[in-house]
Amino acid sequence: MTKPFKYTLLLFISLLLGACSATKYVPEGDQLYIGGKVKVDDKDVKKKEKKSLESDLTGLLRPKPNGSILGLRFKLLLYNMKSKSGKGIGSWISRKFGEPPVLFSSVKVDYNRQVVQNRLENRGYFRSLVSADTTIKSKKASLTYHAFAGPQYLISGVHFTSDSSDLGRAINGAAPQTLLKVGEPYSLDVIKTERERIDSKLKEEGFFYFSPDYLLVQVDSTDEKHKTELYVNIKNTTPEKARDIYHINDIYIYPNYTLRQDSVPATRIRQYKDFKIIDPRKTIRPQVFDQTMFFNKGDIYNRTDHNLALNRLTTMGPFKFVKNKFTDVAGTDSSLLNTYYYLTPYPKKSIKLDLTGKVNSANYTGSEVQLSWRNRNAFRGAELLTVSAYVGTDFQFSGASTSAKNIFRYGAQADLSFPRFITPFNIKSSSAFVPRTKITLGYDFLKKQESYTLNSFRTSFGYTWKENIKKEHTLNILSVTYVKPSKVTDEYLSEIQNDPTLQHVIDSTFIIGPNYNFNYTNTNESFRTNTFYFNGNVDLAGNIIGLVQGADYYTNRKKIFNANYAQYVRLEADFRHYLKLGTSSSWANRVIAGYGYAYGNSASLPFVKQFFIGGTNSLRGFRARTLGPGSYRDPKIGTDSIVTDQAGDIKLEFNTEYRPKLFSVVRGALFVDAGNIWYRNNDPNARSTEEAQLKKFGKDFMNQLAVDVGAGLRFDLSFLVLRTDFAFPVRKPWLPEGQRWVFNEIDFGSKSWRSDNLVFNLAIGYPF
Repeated sequence: MTKPFKYTLLLFISLLLGACSATKYVPEGDQLYIGGKVKVDDKDVKKKEKKSLESDLTGLLRPKPNGSILGLRFKLLLYNMKSKSGKGIGSWISRKFGEPPVLFSSVKVDYNRQVVQNRLENRGYFRSLVSADTTIKSKKASLTYHAFAGPQYLISGVHFTSDSSDLGRAINGAAPQTLLKVGEPYSLDVIKTERERIDSKLKEEGFFYFSPDYLLVQVDSTDEKHKTELYVNIKNTTPEKARDIYHINDIYIYPNYTLRQDSVPATRIRQYKDFKIIDPRKTIRPQVFDQTMFFNKGDIYNRTDHNLALNRLTTMGPFKFVKNKFTDVAGTDSSLLNTYYYLTPYPKKSIKLDLTGKVNSANYTGSEVQLSWRNRNAFRGAELLTVSAYVGTDFQFSGASTSAKNIFRYGAQADLSFPRFITPFNIKSSSAFVPRTKITLGYDFLKKQESYTLNSFRTSFGYTWKENIKKEHTLNILSVTYVKPSKVTDEYLSEIQNDPTLQHVIDSTFIIGPNYNFNYTNTNESFRTNTFYFNGNVDLAGNIIGLVQGADYYTNRKKIFNANYAQYVRLEADFRHYLKLGTSSSWANRVIAGYGYAYGNSASLPFVKQFFIGGTNSLRGFRARTLGPGSYRDPKIGTDSIVTDQAGDIKLEFNTEYRPKLFSVVRGALFVDAGNIWYRNNDPNARSTEEAQLKKFGKDFMNQLAVDVGAGLRFDLSFLVLRTDFAFPVRKPWLPEGQRWVFNEIDFGSKSWRSDNLVFNLAIGYPF
């Protein structure tokens, strides 16, 4: 019997023994409460409805029993580890991670029975009856609530108020979209939602002081055929203010507000269009508010414009706090509102120093220092100017001659963001988020010791805008990158003679063209069981200039400033799905697909635009950028020779991960990753072997997928997620066909197997 098996068996036996002591701290005369359930004993209730009812009603029962996994109440077992003295490691574990027993004496049976019956009545079962049965066995108690639902009442008619006032007509105008449908079951929850829906519609029509509580939905359930008539009316106690339509009067804006600034002399108020600006220091130009304010003097109040203005002011950038209030115009009986916006700015200028460290699956250990300076209102138009500089190193500590693998880098970048579209023509956006025009200028220096030095210059001009909280677009009208080597060692040049791929890394290249990115996510909607994330990117380079010049890689290659320029179309899509499993676990899935088509002046994508696979956030059982392309395996991997990153024009990747919550802030992970990269065709500056190309295999590309499995822990501190993963390959595409699955080689007890196959990843954040 192997040691791991012995330890597993010992743990299993310990848990079984622990299960027997679950009632260790249950007082005499009491029982451990192991849960309750509701059983609907009514043959007239349809099977699907019965299942829904039982699940809904059972969820109302209180208290909840001690949590369990596979029948074992782990937190209760940990609690039972405490000693009588309250000292020692067992007592510490008990206090830190344990959970005291839930006692049967704490269960209020009659209260639960009444809660269940009330919920049945709220769902239209007006003649329901509920009883409770107790089961006690081995000092453990459970409850079963038997619910006789009776007939469910259906809606036979819906009648809206006949009030002829402005309010009555507005409520009647909401009738065609009512949620109260004839023939549907009576539901108190639907009635509440309908009242809120009507209130939201009224808020769009100027009824500023109205509230859902002023609506009365009366129910007539005297029909012997189990039918109900619903009457939507205005309560008689509704105040006059709630019946009036309100208009916007004066609009006051305090762009530099502080708590001490409760009032401002009228002489210090500056009129700009319909806005009264109180900004004696002139910290921000009034024109900025044309982009953010949706109210004008004389407008009917509506909640949409109210929220849009607040959201835009909040997301504009310069303001730390945004507060808004509406007040009645003093001394008048008219329905007018003065509007006030109190904007508390951030400090205009700030500086930040970041120090980061990393360890990745390519055996690199590194650090980076970045210094950033920010001006949140650079030209008094809410522009954001950011200037940053960084310096970093990466060291590789494996192998006999590691200095050739060490990397030193530094760079700087300036970003200028305007809170509006800067275009030759006027573009108006009705989104709650401020659109932005962004200009970027950057430089990067990279030195790979004993190999090469690269200089990279980049600039871009484009736009970012959000349709809503879920959808975001980024369009760079122009993006330019210029990569130029400054020093290439003789050793590296000699390696190029044997491996043309290395030349691709140091090519002087211009990348000129537009790119577009679309992002969709509803993962921030916590009420959903299924959530999705999608990110799609289209990158074009050299298309127009290449067509104009008639560029051809083999017969008529063109240059700009004595450097070749790239010509390609690059597409990439990242799709993710998250499924909640219970209250604390989830199942995450991801598919990544990328395709690059180089033509004209290029035979393949530039090295910086090619696809890579493997590593901390990809296939975690393979070291970063060492996998592929296709079934190709660089023989120099694992040696001290210069090895280029393995790249391709096509990428396909699948990931699936089960994420259970273990205890406290600790989550577990079990995962499987699969994928590979390929070349689209033969490239004289890349792998010329057909095993690296996708076209040879056609539909049989699945035969070239690499697969790994693994497990890990995530320490989720809300503000920081520390992740540890152990993974190993179970399918190696470079092996001969028929031998690529390597389950038979797995041997955790072998040091050499662990060294060659087991990959440890330490990272910040989830992989996807």
